[in-house]
Amino acid sequence: MDVDELEGLDPAAVVDARGCACPGPLMEAKKGMGTVDVGEVVEIRSSDPGSKTDIPVWADMIGHEYLGALIAEEGYDRIFVRRGK
Repeated sequence: MDVDELEGLDPAAVVDARGCACPGPLMEAKKGMGTVDVGEVVEIRSSDPGSKTDIPVWADMIGHEYLGALIAEEGYDRIFVRRGK
């Protein structure tokens, strides 16, 4: 997805993992994914730079769809994943 599409998403859940070190954001993403229905989007907010690589790999392995990431002005990443199963 491009930046405009990501900014226009209305996630079903927002997981705030800012301040957590690896593997914290990934663990929080897993918990958050369990709170939404298949097809819904979860936004993971993370200040850990490894999240931008770890979460897409995890999503692909599990069967979810990594949609992309945005960098927030406040210095954290907004990572979007659609629940696949």
